[in-house]
Amino acid sequence: MTRTARFALDPAFTVGTVDPRLFGSFVEHLGRCVYTGIFEPDHPTADEAGLRQDVLELVRELGVTAVRYPGGNFVSGYKWEDSVGPAEERPRRLDLAWRTTESNRFGLSEYIAFLKKVGPQAEPMMAVNLGTRGVAEAIELQEYANHPAGTELSDRRIAHGDKDPFGIRLWCLGNEMDGPWQTGHKTAEEYGRLAAETARAMRQIDKDIELVACGSSGQGMDTFAEWEAKVLQETYDLVDYISLHAYYEEHDGDRDSFLASAVDMESFIENVVATCDHVGARLKSKKKINLSFDEWNVWYMSRTDAEVSALDWPEAPRLLEDVYSVTDAVVFGSLLIALLRHADRVTVACLAQLVNVIAPIMTEPGGAAWRQTTFFPFAQAARHGRGEVLDVRVSGPTYDTKRHGTADLLHATAVRADDGTVTVFAVNRSQTESLPLEVALHGMELGEVVEHSVLADADPEARNTLAEPERVAPHAGTGTTLEDGTLKATLEPLSWNVIRLG
Repeated sequence: MTRTARFALDPAFTVGTVDPRLFGSFVEHLGRCVYTGIFEPDHPTADEAGLRQDVLELVRELGVTAVRYPGGNFVSGYKWEDSVGPAEERPRRLDLAWRTTESNRFGLSEYIAFLKKVGPQAEPMMAVNLGTRGVAEAIELQEYANHPAGTELSDRRIAHGDKDPFGIRLWCLGNEMDGPWQTGHKTAEEYGRLAAETARAMRQIDKDIELVACGSSGQGMDTFAEWEAKVLQETYDLVDYISLHAYYEEHDGDRDSFLASAVDMESFIENVVATCDHVGARLKSKKKINLSFDEWNVWYMSRTDAEVSALDWPEAPRLLEDVYSVTDAVVFGSLLIALLRHADRVTVACLAQLVNVIAPIMTEPGGAAWRQTTFFPFAQAARHGRGEVLDVRVSGPTYDTKRHGTADLLHATAVRADDGTVTVFAVNRSQTESLPLEVALHGMELGEVVEHSVLADADPEARNTLAEPERVAPHAGTGTTLEDGTLKATLEPLSWNVIRLG
């Protein structure tokens, strides 16, 4: 068996165009994502709005686009009215989702102001509470946020200091309503009817908004696929997207399976697409429902229940602060590749979350902010993964895993930019061996390797921490060539690779 991995690239064979929203993220009122994460008025770098400018710089470098807010499980107990008006007058509330106390010092206006400071690419993605609330509260929030003026709610926004409407186009109809852990958990029939009623009402205010219906909280849910089918039966003509959520971690030292996590992610995407299209066919609709993969990451969830159950309603505790290794970053990069490989239907995706909570950016209260290992694959994909995704069919060595069956050692995709340059994103899943790579290039005038960036380390457990914030960073690959229309490279063991061709 050959130990070389091969594929061919041809601009005539494409998957789809990358939607910038594929590089979205997620800010939830959970742990220190907001408080001492993006918002810390007493921090030395804080601006006049209390936003940490050191964090803002890293968020801009990360390149995030759509930012989902305010949850997450948090949204199913969220009263939007608590989050507007003078901060000192906002009520403190118990958050049932995470057994914490929410001060509401950071709210809707602050969220919009944060996005404006991130930059024009940052777009709001607002979730409405369909757990403990319903149609009326959703359209009231929409009117407050988006109506120009002349009604009680829009004038209330103006009185609160926001003359211009927030212009929120993208809305989530609840969160993980299939999950028994969700406050206000519903059956598919119950949720489908409520989502449809809410969607109709919101479109009466503005027919051009985009709506995301809740899909399954994971492919392993007992109701998976049946949930999507029943929800879409009610909402197919009213929504634009259905959501997917997935998190991955290493179980019982089975690193081979962990490294192949994207096999499950790609299966999840393809099964949801099949379900959507089946419902569309049954309804005789020409419309295609796209996918919003609006929560994804590496998350060591096995630790979470004990963390949360031990809480006694503190404010912004340290919670879900996973510190990511090089191995985690390689898996993370592979998940990004999975999203890009399905860019024809996955047109929104949100890395959960942005700061401190299972996040690429970490902070210390009153102190430093730094990049986790997972920061680098996301920032590189957000920068160089824009354009047309080329069809990649890998031929090469495989290996066996306990959880995901047979998997390719090479996981790869490629994106062709408008200027004709091509970026190859590739992961070598082998823990011990380098992987030779050959890519045949057809119909493209490419003459040089502009860059080969590698994230790998002799210590697969190496991490960036407060004490060593720059322990892990990408380095230059060596020996990568482009001659006579063939790219040749050697991928280091357990590595994330970005190869740019010009």
